[in-house]
Amino acid sequence: MTSVDVRTEAEDSGPSGYAAARLRLLHQEARSGPPRRSALAELTDGWLGGLFAAGAADLGAPRGAALVAVGGYGRGELSPRSDLDLLLLHDGSAEPGALAALADRIWYPVWDLGLSLDHSVRTPAEARRTAADDLKVQLGLLDARHVTGDLGLTTALRATVLADWRNQAPKRLPELRELCAERAERQGELSHLLEPDLKEARGGLRDATALRAVAASWLADAPREGLAEARRALLDVRDALHLTTGRATDRLALQEQDQVAAELGLLDADTLLRQVYEAARTVAYAGDVTWREVSRVLRARSGRPRLRGLLGGARTTAAERSPLAEGVVEQDGEVVLARAARPERDPVLPLRAAAAAAQAGLPLSLHAVRHLAATAKPLPTPWPAEAREQLVTLLGAGRPTVQVWEALEAEGLITRLLPDWERVRCRPQRNAVHTWTVDRHLVETAVRAAALTRRVERPDLLLMAGLLHDIGKGWPGDHSVAGEIIARDVATRVGFDGTDAAVLACLVRHHLLLVETATRRDLDDPATVKTVAEAVGSQGTLELLHALTEADALATGPAAWSAWRDSLVTDLVRRVGAVLAGNEPVEHPEPPASAEQERLALEAFRTGGPVLSLRTRTEPVPDEPAEGLGVELLIAVPERPGILAAAAGVLATHRLTVRTAELRVLELPSEVGGSVLLLDWRVAAEYGSLPQAARLRSDLVRALDGSLDIAARLAERDAAYPRRRGVLAPPPRVTVASAGSRRATVIEVRAQDAPGLLHRIGLALEAAGVRVRSAHVSTLGANAVDAFYVTGADGGPLAGERAAEVARGVEGALRG
Repeated sequence: MTSVDVRTEAEDSGPSGYAAARLRLLHQEARSGPPRRSALAELTDGWLGGLFAAGAADLGAPRGAALVAVGGYGRGELSPRSDLDLLLLHDGSAEPGALAALADRIWYPVWDLGLSLDHSVRTPAEARRTAADDLKVQLGLLDARHVTGDLGLTTALRATVLADWRNQAPKRLPELRELCAERAERQGELSHLLEPDLKEARGGLRDATALRAVAASWLADAPREGLAEARRALLDVRDALHLTTGRATDRLALQEQDQVAAELGLLDADTLLRQVYEAARTVAYAGDVTWREVSRVLRARSGRPRLRGLLGGARTTAAERSPLAEGVVEQDGEVVLARAARPERDPVLPLRAAAAAAQAGLPLSLHAVRHLAATAKPLPTPWPAEAREQLVTLLGAGRPTVQVWEALEAEGLITRLLPDWERVRCRPQRNAVHTWTVDRHLVETAVRAAALTRRVERPDLLLMAGLLHDIGKGWPGDHSVAGEIIARDVATRVGFDGTDAAVLACLVRHHLLLVETATRRDLDDPATVKTVAEAVGSQGTLELLHALTEADALATGPAAWSAWRDSLVTDLVRRVGAVLAGNEPVEHPEPPASAEQERLALEAFRTGGPVLSLRTRTEPVPDEPAEGLGVELLIAVPERPGILAAAAGVLATHRLTVRTAELRVLELPSEVGGSVLLLDWRVAAEYGSLPQAARLRSDLVRALDGSLDIAARLAERDAAYPRRRGVLAPPPRVTVASAGSRRATVIEVRAQDAPGLLHRIGLALEAAGVRVRSAHVSTLGANAVDAFYVTGADGGPLAGERAAEVARGVEGALRG
């Protein structure tokens, strides 16, 4: 059936015919994208035109009226669940009652079909006044399109609205820019969000519409290359989102991404997100360039009358050009190429221009970047020393590096310089801890590293390591292992010698070593420190790795770094540095218990039962982790099996989420004798008020004596409050850390955080018949990363096969 046939059927059959024709159109597999949006708008035009004509005939309405589509409908871009933005325009000659009746004959059938409607009834003069007061109304009228009725009325309105917009552009465009900036601040960047709003986020459909409005002002125009395709891609994704959800939503939620990808014929959700991110970057970059041009034009206009007056009406001279580097100058707030520059003879010029721009804190002009992309010769392999130095200079400029890097990437220069970059470009990171895509995270790490260059002897290696540390995420397997090989190749191509390339490869291979060891291992165990020292190999590499660790964490997101983690990593670095200096690691005694811990331990031993202390925190404590906000819970219990599982289970039943946890055995003074298990928890209530310590203690006593069935309590709670369907998390992984400790076997658990997870781990370890000597538990976003130091009945580490059996048992319990 053709679009004409569908439209005729809709007109003949009324609302029900329109609904059936609309449904058929939306499910025609052969028609999607712009043709379907256009056909849907045409179909809707025909139906609304029929309603208007029938109402006018029945009511005897005057001829001086027209039905006008505005906004997205005016552009002919109707997605399956788009609002209908309609203006009933009239010349003022009709009786108000007749106009109201005609409007009802149009609006009510739309509502009856369950379609969203944004409607108004105005004269041209009223429409102009409203537009003058409301920028959003004016933007909608810029896309006004005649649907039916008096064509002359619509044409006149369009002409006057466009004339008003062009006349008022110097005033309205700054207002529009501020509106876009506020929205970006509120909604974030579409090109990095895991659940982006396709319309409202920076680089989304609203920004694309704003660029159309700028072009309509005749004051400036957006770069055209790729912009229409990017806008079309975002609209296609929104169409698929509407069809799969059946709702008028613009937010691409995680649980719907696979369905949307399938609707678009894409491989998977990651492929979908990369497509969205690429489109968003095109729109966002076009916006940056366009708004700079608007500012430049407005500055020139505001200064020109004053300058003419000073010069007696003489013609103004060209903008001043200030040299920045060989072949690179500043002109009118941007970095451009010098007139004598010859990119075709100077392969280092793109990097030299980029470094100069970043160091000056200025943007690279669009014309300069495109000219470089079109004419610059490729660099030889290995790069000349100047090229390597310019890349390091670019990376060391700090925050201005980001906008310059994005300009180079928009024109394909980054992947030309670093071909391995293509695999991480726009690659999403499905981890709540991460703020950025892989490629932007690498640039952000270099930005953070730039602030730490005074701490290291080789700042060039630190900056390059920041740029390359996650480069292996575009390849299968462990990204650190893959990244080590890539980093060595890139370092050699860029011109570092073999020794430096080996250091960079080591930094990439071990970029997670310090933070993972410091937060998940017993630093008092000599084996821990010796293992790190053997991996690092030298003081210089340790110094670089320390700075890279901090830069990487700061560039990851707020949950990845804190004063607490900083102190742990610094302590580990100090100990490893001593070993590298030739001092053998010594076995440090357990740190002494605090007065509060000692008091609780003695009371627990005296009473023979658990003793609890709750401390609520509402303000951060200096030099302690942000995770400490919430509740600090200390539990002391005379040592016996099952304590970890019981305590964790009680917390889960009270809806307390464990953020961090430490477990240790405290040996009491010889005159007292015996040992007490100390559990130091940082927890937060999921919602509601915090539990009372007495209630927690009562439930813990019952859990330990077997009268409280924790498993049944948790199952009952889950049945009453089922969790929402979300993305399928990867399965848990339980491993034995090789060379983790001389005194115990380290069982490491990585799993999706969930209520009762620590309780289940405790039960599995208890069932395996091992003793938990200490534990280090942390939650990073939705991921739990826990390390348990366990011993056998003899108090020593487990044999190899026995340790593997315990790990398999814990993993089986978590998978089950």
